[in-house]
Amino acid sequence: MGKQKLCLGLLIGTIAGGLLSLLDRDARSYAKGKMSDVKNGSSYYIKRPSEAVKGVKDAFGRFNTQFTNGADNAINALEQVENTLDQFTNKSDREELNNNL
Repeated sequence: MGKQKLCLGLLIGTIAGGLLSLLDRDARSYAKGKMSDVKNGSSYYIKRPSEAVKGVKDAFGRFNTQFTNGADNAINALEQVENTLDQFTNKSDREELNNNL
């Protein structure tokens, strides 16, 4: 119940703040320009849905590539840390400890 009230309060506050900000002429002009941009962009993709799908597919492909590269870099960094730690620890001491366990 508390979570629902918090979310409702945030939503009402956001709406009220947005409406109050529109009392300023510059804010209204900016909002009108942005809404016009959204309208033009959405009508372009409504007329050409295949381009929208292709754009989403391309963006997802770029994200996957970047994520995979980042994961590979993280794995390489961890392997380098592991190798460095292995150089500074005495492997025979570690083997002896494992044998005692």
